[in-house]
Amino acid sequence: MIAQSSILSVSQLNRQVKSYLENEIGTVHVEGEISNLSKPSSGHFYFTLKDSSAQIRCVFFKNRHAGPFSAKLADGQQIVASGKLSLYEARVTIN
Repeated sequence: MIAQSSILSVSQLNRQVKSYLENEIGTVHVEGEISNLSKPSSGHFYFTLKDSSAQIRCVFFKNRHAGPFSAKLADGQQIVASGKLSLYEARVTIN
């Protein structure tokens, strides 16, 4: 039997995971291949960073990129991405 006090709502779980990612892990450096690159009119770049067995969704915010570097991002490009982990609270996958 699961104690009622240990049952979280989806929002509570997402909030806790987001807090842990943002406050406990710090900056990470991750190497992978860009795929599904999207450059919408908002100015943010959205892409998947993948290797042979896993992938993560990434956003490169408009206020973080400027100059010629950002124009060079392309699908299939191998990069090292640096940044802080976070979670979009409205959606998460549980395996």
